[in-house]
Amino acid sequence: MKGLETARAYYEAFGAPMLKARFPRLLPHIAAGLFGSGSECFGYDDEVSRDHDFEPGFMLLLPGEDVIGRRDAFLLERAYAALPREFMGLRRGLMQPVGGPRRGVIRAAEYFSDRVGAPDGRLTLAQWLTVPEYALAEAVNGAVFYDGDGAVTDVRTRLRAYPEDVRRKRLAGNLLLMAQSGQYNYARCLAHGEKAAAQLAAGDFARHCMNAVFLLNGVYQPFYKWAFRAMRALPELSLLAEVMEYLLTTDNEPPQAAEKRRVIEGVANDVIGLLRRQGLSELDGDDLEKHAYAVNDRIGDGEVRNLHILAAV
Repeated sequence: MKGLETARAYYEAFGAPMLKARFPRLLPHIAAGLFGSGSECFGYDDEVSRDHDFEPGFMLLLPGEDVIGRRDAFLLERAYAALPREFMGLRRGLMQPVGGPRRGVIRAAEYFSDRVGAPDGRLTLAQWLTVPEYALAEAVNGAVFYDGDGAVTDVRTRLRAYPEDVRRKRLAGNLLLMAQSGQYNYARCLAHGEKAAAQLAAGDFARHCMNAVFLLNGVYQPFYKWAFRAMRALPELSLLAEVMEYLLTTDNEPPQAAEKRRVIEGVANDVIGLLRRQGLSELDGDDLEKHAYAVNDRIGDGEVRNLHILAAV
């Protein structure tokens, strides 16, 4: 059973009965679930994942002290700590994982502030443009098993996707850097005999291509160690994950380098095709730089449009 399913089963077996029996007055203000850091929150956990920070349990997200005070929070912490330590072959740890608590009693406002910089999910334009994408992914992944007043669900809904103008700004910047690294600098580095620099250019092209593909799908890209797995599951351009792996894992000797140049141009054409299908660019040609500026020009908000094209990258 996957970690998220185990967490739900543990909550239903022990958490929900404990809350109903001992804290019925607080129940309407509590949310329970599991999301955030950890492969299990994305559904990517496997046998390797179980070597650290992998245990049964769930999050109990509380409102501010004006609704649930410190004493009640302390009693909830005690009750959670007293739940069975073993479940389905897994054992709860005694130490907090690196990065802070992932399960147990947590103030919702503190959790979302730590993740995205806003306790209620209402981000400013500057925050939308600068908050790390993996942090947004961690704020909305996983599942909420119970949400008494719906407050946590409301926050996650606000954070579910980029505002369209922000998506376009981020996309435009990544397209420009794809053009610079893949369509220009890869060949230039090879012409100078700089094979290592050429591989850096190929890697930069791959990184920004992956960013662009996630943006074109309207899905947040998770932390890099799960990015390929997540990309393979996207509805659009998912096959490019294998192409990016090819660019990153092959050498730059002359025959291979010539093939990689053809591959880069093919990827550019695939991305441009999706830009056109989404109405983000109507330009002809395979110059990603021109399409990047076309995407930027179609941003509705003047403040966002007039920022430097790389402002959100």
